[in-house]
Amino acid sequence: MGSHGEQFKIIIVGGGIAGLATAIALRAPDRHITVLERSRMLHEVGALISLQPNASKIVTKLGLDPFLARATPLVDRGFRIFDKEGNVVREVPFDTAQFGADRVLYHRQDLHAALRDAAVSDSGVLPGAPVEIRTAAGVVDCKPEVGIVVLADGTQLQADLVVGADGIKSVVRNSVLGDQAAQFSPIPTGLSAYRVLLPLSSIKNVPGLPPSVTVTDPAITSMIMGGDRRVIMGPGRGGELYGFVALVPDTKAADEDKKGEDTTWVRPGSKAELKAAYAGFAPWLLDLFEAASDDDIGLWQLRDLDPLPRWTRGRVILIGDAAHAMLPTQGQGASQSIEDAEALAAFLDGVSSKPTTQVVEDVLQKVWDARFTRVSLIQAYSRQQAKPATEAGSNKVTLDPGQFLKYNCDYDGAVDWLRRQEKQ
Repeated sequence: MGSHGEQFKIIIVGGGIAGLATAIALRAPDRHITVLERSRMLHEVGALISLQPNASKIVTKLGLDPFLARATPLVDRGFRIFDKEGNVVREVPFDTAQFGADRVLYHRQDLHAALRDAAVSDSGVLPGAPVEIRTAAGVVDCKPEVGIVVLADGTQLQADLVVGADGIKSVVRNSVLGDQAAQFSPIPTGLSAYRVLLPLSSIKNVPGLPPSVTVTDPAITSMIMGGDRRVIMGPGRGGELYGFVALVPDTKAADEDKKGEDTTWVRPGSKAELKAAYAGFAPWLLDLFEAASDDDIGLWQLRDLDPLPRWTRGRVILIGDAAHAMLPTQGQGASQSIEDAEALAAFLDGVSSKPTTQVVEDVLQKVWDARFTRVSLIQAYSRQQAKPATEAGSNKVTLDPGQFLKYNCDYDGAVDWLRRQEKQ
Protein backbone atom coordinates (compact mmCIF):
# COMPACT_ATOMS: atom_id res chain seq x y z
CA MET A 1 0.00 0.00 0.00
CA GLY A 2 3.02 2.30 0.13
CA SER A 3 6.62 2.69 1.20
CA HIS A 4 6.98 0.73 4.41
CA GLY A 5 7.94 2.64 7.51
CA GLU A 6 7.57 6.21 6.20
CA GLN A 7 4.93 8.50 7.65
CA PHE A 8 1.77 9.20 5.67
CA LYS A 9 1.65 13.02 5.43
CA ILE A 10 -1.73 14.69 5.07
CA ILE A 11 -2.41 18.42 4.63
CA ILE A 12 -5.93 19.74 5.12
CA VAL A 13 -6.53 23.22 3.73
CA GLY A 14 -9.15 24.91 5.91
CA GLY A 15 -9.77 24.71 9.63
CA GLY A 16 -13.55 24.96 9.66
CA ILE A 17 -15.96 22.20 10.59
CA ALA A 18 -15.23 20.16 7.43
CA GLY A 19 -11.47 20.42 7.82
CA LEU A 20 -11.39 19.62 11.53
CA ALA A 21 -13.83 16.71 11.20
CA THR A 22 -11.68 15.24 8.44
CA ALA A 23 -8.49 15.69 10.44
CA ILE A 24 -10.09 13.79 13.33
CA ALA A 25 -11.47 11.02 11.10
CA LEU A 26 -8.05 10.49 9.48
CA ARG A 27 -6.07 10.23 12.72
CA ALA A 28 -4.23 6.90 12.78
CA PRO A 29 -0.78 5.54 13.66
CA ASP A 30 2.03 6.60 11.32
CA ARG A 31 0.09 9.56 9.96
CA HIS A 32 1.10 13.20 10.30
CA ILE A 33 -1.85 15.53 9.76
CA THR A 34 -1.52 19.30 9.36
CA VAL A 35 -4.47 21.70 9.13
CA LEU A 36 -3.72 25.03 7.44
CA GLU A 37 -6.14 27.78 8.38
CA ARG A 38 -5.92 31.24 6.82
CA SER A 39 -7.49 33.03 9.80
CA ARG A 40 -6.11 33.18 13.31
CA MET A 41 -9.07 31.05 14.47
CA LEU A 42 -10.00 33.61 17.08
CA HIS A 43 -13.72 33.13 16.63
CA GLU A 44 -16.27 31.42 14.44
CA VAL A 45 -19.42 33.10 13.16
CA GLY A 46 -22.14 33.16 15.81
CA ALA A 47 -25.03 31.06 14.54
CA LEU A 48 -26.86 27.86 15.31
CA ILE A 49 -26.00 24.72 13.36
CA SER A 50 -27.41 21.20 13.34
CA LEU A 51 -25.92 17.77 12.91
CA GLN A 52 -28.57 15.53 11.39
CA PRO A 53 -28.88 11.83 12.36
CA ASN A 54 -26.69 10.81 9.41
CA ALA A 55 -23.85 12.88 10.90
CA SER A 56 -24.64 12.15 14.56
CA LYS A 57 -24.04 8.45 13.91
CA ILE A 58 -20.66 9.22 12.39
CA VAL A 59 -19.40 11.47 15.20
CA THR A 60 -20.35 8.75 17.69
CA LYS A 61 -18.39 6.15 15.70
CA LEU A 62 -15.41 8.51 15.60
CA GLY A 63 -15.38 8.66 19.41
CA LEU A 64 -16.33 12.34 19.51
CA ASP A 65 -19.25 12.19 21.94
CA PRO A 66 -17.12 13.07 25.02
CA PHE A 67 -15.79 16.16 23.22
CA LEU A 68 -19.17 17.24 21.82
CA ALA A 69 -20.81 16.85 25.22
CA ARG A 70 -18.86 19.97 26.23
CA ALA A 71 -20.48 21.92 23.38
CA THR A 72 -23.87 22.13 25.17
CA PRO A 73 -25.75 20.11 22.55
CA LEU A 74 -29.54 20.23 22.37
CA VAL A 75 -31.49 17.30 20.93
CA ASP A 76 -34.19 18.41 18.46
CA ARG A 77 -37.39 16.35 18.35
CA GLY A 78 -38.90 17.60 15.12
CA PHE A 79 -40.27 20.39 12.91
CA ARG A 80 -43.43 22.37 13.57
CA ILE A 81 -44.58 24.30 10.50
CA PHE A 82 -46.75 27.42 10.65
CA ASP A 83 -48.48 29.26 7.82
CA LYS A 84 -48.16 33.00 7.29
CA GLU A 85 -50.92 33.73 9.82
CA GLY A 86 -49.15 31.70 12.49
CA ASN A 87 -51.36 28.58 12.42
CA VAL A 88 -49.74 25.14 12.80
CA VAL A 89 -50.18 23.27 9.52
CA ARG A 90 -47.80 20.33 9.82
CA GLU A 91 -45.74 18.36 12.32
CA VAL A 92 -42.67 16.37 11.26
CA PRO A 93 -41.29 14.38 14.21
CA PHE A 94 -37.72 13.09 14.32
CA ASP A 95 -37.78 9.42 15.16
CA THR A 96 -34.49 8.50 16.82
CA ALA A 97 -35.35 4.80 16.57
CA GLN A 98 -35.93 5.09 12.82
CA PHE A 99 -32.57 6.72 12.06
CA GLY A 100 -30.44 5.38 14.90
CA ALA A 101 -29.34 8.81 16.12
CA ASP A 102 -30.63 12.24 17.08
CA ARG A 103 -30.76 15.55 15.29
CA VAL A 104 -28.60 17.76 17.50
CA LEU A 105 -28.39 21.56 17.63
CA TYR A 106 -25.19 23.43 18.47
CA HIS A 107 -23.89 26.95 18.54
CA ARG A 108 -21.40 27.00 15.67
CA GLN A 109 -18.65 28.38 17.90
CA ASP A 110 -19.17 25.57 20.44
CA LEU A 111 -19.14 22.82 17.81
CA HIS A 112 -16.03 24.28 16.18
CA ALA A 113 -14.21 24.57 19.52
CA ALA A 114 -15.10 20.97 20.45
CA LEU A 115 -13.80 19.65 17.13
CA ARG A 116 -10.61 21.65 17.51
CA ASP A 117 -10.09 20.24 21.01
CA ALA A 118 -10.60 16.72 19.69
CA ALA A 119 -8.24 17.23 16.74
CA VAL A 120 -5.33 18.28 18.94
CA SER A 121 -6.16 15.98 21.86
CA ASP A 122 -3.43 13.66 23.11
CA SER A 123 -5.66 12.05 25.75
CA GLY A 124 -5.51 8.64 24.11
CA VAL A 125 -9.25 8.67 23.36
CA LEU A 126 -8.56 9.09 19.63
CA PRO A 127 -6.02 7.10 17.61
CA GLY A 128 -2.79 8.44 16.18
CA ALA A 129 -0.89 11.62 16.95
CA PRO A 130 -2.56 14.97 17.66
CA VAL A 131 -3.26 17.08 14.60
CA GLU A 132 -0.98 20.08 13.96
CA ILE A 133 -3.03 23.22 13.36
CA ARG A 134 -1.26 26.16 11.71
CA THR A 135 -3.20 29.43 11.79
CA ALA A 136 -2.56 32.53 9.67
CA ALA A 137 -1.49 30.05 6.96
CA GLY A 138 -3.43 31.07 3.87
CA VAL A 139 -3.03 28.82 0.83
CA VAL A 140 -2.81 30.71 -2.47
CA ASP A 141 -2.01 27.86 -4.89
CA CYS A 142 -1.96 24.09 -5.12
CA LYS A 143 -0.14 21.61 -7.40
CA PRO A 144 -2.35 18.50 -7.28
CA GLU A 145 -0.15 16.04 -9.17
CA VAL A 146 2.68 16.40 -6.64
CA GLY A 147 0.64 17.26 -3.54
CA ILE A 148 2.15 20.71 -3.01
CA VAL A 149 0.39 23.72 -1.51
CA VAL A 150 1.80 27.23 -1.67
CA LEU A 151 1.25 29.65 1.22
CA ALA A 152 0.82 33.41 0.92
CA ASP A 153 4.41 33.96 2.04
CA GLY A 154 5.72 31.69 -0.73
CA THR A 155 6.37 28.65 1.48
CA GLN A 156 5.73 25.34 -0.30
CA LEU A 157 4.49 22.35 1.70
CA GLN A 158 4.23 18.83 0.32
CA ALA A 159 2.02 15.92 1.42
CA ASP A 160 0.93 12.51 0.21
CA LEU A 161 -2.69 13.67 0.38
CA VAL A 162 -4.12 17.20 0.23
CA VAL A 163 -7.71 17.77 1.30
CA GLY A 164 -9.33 21.01 0.10
CA ALA A 165 -11.73 21.99 2.88
CA ASP A 166 -11.40 25.71 2.22
CA GLY A 167 -15.05 26.56 1.74
CA ILE A 168 -17.20 27.98 -1.00
CA LYS A 169 -14.45 30.44 -2.08
CA SER A 170 -11.97 27.54 -2.33
CA VAL A 171 -8.52 28.16 -3.79
CA VAL A 172 -7.89 24.41 -3.98
CA ARG A 173 -11.00 23.96 -6.15
CA ASN A 174 -9.45 26.16 -8.83
CA SER A 175 -6.42 23.87 -9.06
CA VAL A 176 -8.56 20.72 -9.20
CA LEU A 177 -10.85 22.10 -11.93
CA GLY A 178 -8.11 23.84 -13.92
CA ASP A 179 -9.52 25.39 -17.12
CA GLN A 180 -13.08 24.62 -15.97
CA ALA A 181 -12.79 26.58 -12.72
CA ALA A 182 -14.42 29.76 -14.06
CA GLN A 183 -17.53 27.80 -15.08
CA PHE A 184 -18.09 26.63 -11.51
CA SER A 185 -17.91 29.79 -9.45
CA PRO A 186 -20.31 30.24 -6.54
CA ILE A 187 -23.78 31.15 -7.81
CA PRO A 188 -26.03 33.84 -6.31
CA THR A 189 -29.23 31.93 -5.54
CA GLY A 190 -31.58 34.90 -5.48
CA LEU A 191 -31.90 34.58 -1.70
CA SER A 192 -30.43 36.32 1.28
CA ALA A 193 -30.67 35.20 4.89
CA TYR A 194 -31.04 37.34 7.97
CA ARG A 195 -29.36 35.50 10.87
CA VAL A 196 -30.13 36.44 14.45
CA LEU A 197 -29.04 34.96 17.78
CA LEU A 198 -30.61 36.19 21.04
CA PRO A 199 -30.68 35.18 24.70
CA LEU A 200 -33.74 32.93 25.06
CA SER A 201 -34.78 34.98 28.10
CA SER A 202 -35.21 38.06 25.89
CA ILE A 203 -38.08 36.53 23.89
CA LYS A 204 -39.96 34.68 26.63
CA ASN A 205 -42.48 37.52 27.03
CA VAL A 206 -43.15 38.21 23.35
CA PRO A 207 -46.96 38.53 23.22
CA GLY A 208 -48.80 35.73 21.43
CA LEU A 209 -45.67 33.66 20.84
CA PRO A 210 -46.74 29.99 20.55
CA PRO A 211 -45.38 28.08 23.58
CA SER A 212 -43.77 25.47 21.31
CA VAL A 213 -41.50 28.11 19.78
CA THR A 214 -39.52 28.64 22.98
CA VAL A 215 -39.68 25.19 24.55
CA THR A 216 -36.26 23.57 24.98
CA ASP A 217 -37.17 20.17 26.43
CA PRO A 218 -37.89 18.67 24.03
CA ALA A 219 -36.55 21.26 21.59
CA ILE A 220 -38.47 21.76 18.37
CA THR A 221 -37.46 23.60 15.20
CA SER A 222 -40.23 25.96 14.12
CA MET A 223 -40.78 27.14 10.55
CA ILE A 224 -43.17 29.87 9.44
CA MET A 225 -43.62 30.38 5.73
CA GLY A 226 -45.59 32.22 3.11
CA GLY A 227 -44.81 32.84 -0.55
CA ASP A 228 -41.07 33.18 -1.10
CA ARG A 229 -40.32 33.97 2.55
CA ARG A 230 -39.69 31.63 5.45
CA VAL A 231 -38.19 31.74 8.91
CA ILE A 232 -36.51 28.74 10.55
CA MET A 233 -36.03 29.11 14.28
CA GLY A 234 -35.09 27.20 17.38
CA PRO A 235 -33.10 27.15 20.64
CA GLY A 236 -29.40 26.47 21.08
CA ARG A 237 -26.50 26.29 23.54
CA GLY A 238 -28.44 24.04 25.88
CA GLY A 239 -31.41 26.41 25.85
CA GLU A 240 -29.56 29.65 26.66
CA LEU A 241 -29.94 31.10 23.16
CA TYR A 242 -32.57 31.37 20.48
CA GLY A 243 -31.69 31.71 16.82
CA PHE A 244 -33.59 32.33 13.65
CA VAL A 245 -32.79 32.47 9.95
CA ALA A 246 -35.15 34.51 7.79
CA LEU A 247 -34.94 33.95 4.03
CA VAL A 248 -35.83 36.83 1.73
CA PRO A 249 -35.39 37.50 -2.00
CA ASP A 250 -31.95 38.96 -2.64
CA THR A 251 -32.40 42.38 -4.18
CA LYS A 252 -28.73 43.11 -4.85
CA ALA A 253 -27.42 39.93 -6.53
CA ALA A 254 -28.56 40.85 -10.04
CA ASP A 255 -27.16 44.38 -9.83
CA GLU A 256 -23.82 43.14 -8.56
CA ASP A 257 -23.59 40.51 -11.30
CA LYS A 258 -24.28 43.14 -13.95
CA LYS A 259 -21.41 45.23 -12.63
CA GLY A 260 -19.16 42.17 -12.42
CA GLU A 261 -18.44 42.97 -8.80
CA ASP A 262 -17.35 40.44 -6.24
CA THR A 263 -19.02 41.01 -2.90
CA THR A 264 -18.25 40.03 0.64
CA TRP A 265 -21.72 38.38 0.63
CA VAL A 266 -22.23 39.58 4.21
CA ARG A 267 -23.44 42.94 5.40
CA PRO A 268 -25.06 44.37 8.53
CA GLY A 269 -28.77 43.71 8.76
CA SER A 270 -31.53 46.21 9.48
CA LYS A 271 -34.44 45.37 11.78
CA ALA A 272 -36.67 47.79 9.88
CA GLU A 273 -35.89 46.06 6.57
CA LEU A 274 -36.39 42.62 8.13
CA LYS A 275 -39.81 43.59 9.53
CA ALA A 276 -40.81 45.19 6.23
CA ALA A 277 -39.90 41.97 4.38
CA TYR A 278 -42.33 40.05 6.61
CA ALA A 279 -45.18 42.58 6.63
CA GLY A 280 -48.48 40.72 6.81
CA PHE A 281 -47.08 37.74 8.71
CA ALA A 282 -48.27 36.73 12.20
CA PRO A 283 -47.88 39.61 14.68
CA TRP A 284 -45.92 37.37 17.05
CA LEU A 285 -43.25 36.90 14.36
CA LEU A 286 -42.81 40.64 13.96
CA ASP A 287 -42.67 41.00 17.75
CA LEU A 288 -39.97 38.31 17.80
CA PHE A 289 -37.96 40.37 15.28
CA GLU A 290 -38.54 43.46 17.44
CA ALA A 291 -36.72 41.74 20.34
CA ALA A 292 -33.49 41.94 18.32
CA SER A 293 -31.35 45.02 17.87
CA ASP A 294 -29.71 46.04 14.59
CA ASP A 295 -26.41 44.88 16.07
CA ASP A 296 -27.82 41.35 16.45
CA ILE A 297 -28.77 41.08 12.77
CA GLY A 298 -26.50 40.00 9.93
CA LEU A 299 -27.54 39.61 6.29
CA TRP A 300 -25.90 36.89 4.20
CA GLN A 301 -26.26 36.59 0.45
CA LEU A 302 -26.81 32.87 -0.14
CA ARG A 303 -24.71 31.22 -2.82
CA ASP A 304 -24.19 27.60 -3.72
CA LEU A 305 -22.40 25.54 -6.38
CA ASP A 306 -23.56 23.52 -9.34
CA PRO A 307 -22.38 19.90 -9.09
CA LEU A 308 -18.72 19.89 -10.08
CA PRO A 309 -17.33 17.69 -12.88
CA ARG A 310 -14.68 16.39 -10.50
CA TRP A 311 -13.53 16.67 -6.89
CA THR A 312 -10.17 15.01 -7.34
CA ARG A 313 -6.94 15.49 -9.24
CA GLY A 314 -3.68 13.73 -8.46
CA ARG A 315 -3.18 13.71 -4.71
CA VAL A 316 -5.94 16.27 -4.00
CA ILE A 317 -9.62 15.95 -3.11
CA LEU A 318 -12.24 18.60 -2.37
CA ILE A 319 -14.73 18.16 0.48
CA GLY A 320 -17.45 20.17 2.22
CA ASP A 321 -18.45 23.54 0.78
CA ALA A 322 -15.40 23.54 -1.50
CA ALA A 323 -16.94 20.54 -3.29
CA HIS A 324 -20.68 20.92 -2.84
CA ALA A 325 -21.81 24.15 -1.13
CA MET A 326 -25.57 24.01 -0.66
CA LEU A 327 -28.41 26.15 0.62
CA PRO A 328 -29.28 25.85 4.33
CA THR A 329 -32.91 24.84 3.68
CA GLN A 330 -32.36 21.22 4.79
CA GLY A 331 -29.69 21.90 7.39
CA GLN A 332 -27.44 19.33 5.69
CA GLY A 333 -24.34 21.43 4.95
CA ALA A 334 -22.31 20.49 8.02
CA SER A 335 -23.68 16.94 8.02
CA GLN A 336 -22.54 16.35 4.46
CA SER A 337 -19.05 17.55 5.44
CA ILE A 338 -19.06 14.96 8.23
CA GLU A 339 -20.08 12.32 5.68
CA ASP A 340 -17.16 13.37 3.47
CA ALA A 341 -14.76 12.96 6.40
CA GLU A 342 -16.09 9.47 7.14
CA ALA A 343 -15.86 8.41 3.49
CA LEU A 344 -12.25 9.50 3.19
CA ALA A 345 -11.35 7.71 6.42
CA ALA A 346 -13.21 4.54 5.39
CA PHE A 347 -11.45 4.15 2.05
CA LEU A 348 -8.07 5.05 3.58
CA ASP A 349 -8.49 2.43 6.29
CA GLY A 350 -5.42 0.21 6.22
CA VAL A 351 -3.26 2.77 4.39
CA SER A 352 -0.86 3.61 7.20
CA SER A 353 2.55 4.14 5.64
CA LYS A 354 3.48 6.54 2.83
CA PRO A 355 1.14 5.70 -0.10
CA THR A 356 2.01 5.80 -3.77
CA THR A 357 0.25 8.25 -6.07
CA GLN A 358 -1.72 5.33 -7.55
CA VAL A 359 -2.98 4.24 -4.14
CA VAL A 360 -4.10 7.79 -3.33
CA GLU A 361 -5.83 8.23 -6.69
CA ASP A 362 -7.65 4.90 -6.30
CA VAL A 363 -8.90 5.87 -2.84
CA LEU A 364 -10.04 9.31 -3.97
CA GLN A 365 -11.93 7.76 -6.89
CA LYS A 366 -13.81 5.54 -4.43
CA VAL A 367 -14.72 8.57 -2.32
CA TRP A 368 -16.07 10.31 -5.42
CA ASP A 369 -18.04 7.20 -6.43
CA ALA A 370 -19.58 6.93 -2.97
CA ARG A 371 -20.36 10.60 -2.46
CA PHE A 372 -21.06 12.48 -5.68
CA THR A 373 -24.54 11.26 -6.65
CA ARG A 374 -25.83 11.36 -3.09
CA VAL A 375 -24.58 14.82 -2.22
CA SER A 376 -25.60 16.28 -5.60
CA LEU A 377 -29.18 15.12 -5.00
CA ILE A 378 -29.16 16.72 -1.55
CA GLN A 379 -27.82 19.93 -3.12
CA ALA A 380 -30.62 19.87 -5.69
CA TYR A 381 -33.30 19.26 -3.09
CA SER A 382 -31.94 22.09 -0.96
CA ARG A 383 -32.47 24.36 -3.96
CA GLN A 384 -35.96 22.97 -4.52
CA GLN A 385 -36.88 23.68 -0.90
CA ALA A 386 -35.84 27.29 -1.37
CA LYS A 387 -38.62 27.85 -3.90
CA PRO A 388 -41.91 29.41 -2.76
CA ALA A 389 -43.40 27.17 -0.09
CA THR A 390 -47.01 28.17 -0.70
CA GLU A 391 -49.22 27.84 -3.74
CA ALA A 392 -49.64 30.99 -5.82
CA GLY A 393 -52.64 32.99 -4.68
CA SER A 394 -53.14 31.00 -1.48
CA ASN A 395 -51.54 30.43 1.89
CA LYS A 396 -51.44 26.63 1.64
CA VAL A 397 -48.00 25.39 2.62
CA THR A 398 -46.75 22.88 0.05
CA LEU A 399 -43.25 22.36 1.40
CA ASP A 400 -42.73 19.01 3.14
CA PRO A 401 -39.40 18.75 5.00
CA GLY A 402 -40.21 15.12 5.75
CA GLN A 403 -40.10 14.23 2.07
CA PHE A 404 -36.35 13.74 1.94
CA LEU A 405 -35.77 12.98 5.60
CA LYS A 406 -35.40 9.24 5.09
CA TYR A 407 -32.99 9.66 2.17
CA ASN A 408 -30.88 12.14 4.10
CA CYS A 409 -30.78 10.40 7.46
CA ASP A 410 -30.92 6.68 6.67
CA TYR A 411 -27.18 6.53 6.10
CA ASP A 412 -24.56 4.28 7.66
CA GLY A 413 -21.34 5.37 6.01
CA ALA A 414 -19.83 5.40 2.55
CA VAL A 415 -18.95 1.71 2.27
CA ASP A 416 -22.48 0.64 3.21
CA TRP A 417 -23.93 3.26 0.85
CA LEU A 418 -21.93 1.97 -2.11
CA ARG A 419 -22.98 -1.57 -1.30
CA ARG A 420 -26.64 -0.55 -1.21
CA GLN A 421 -26.40 1.28 -4.52
CA GLU A 422 -24.79 -1.73 -6.19
CA LYS A 423 -27.73 -3.90 -5.10
CA GLN A 424 -30.30 -1.59 -6.69
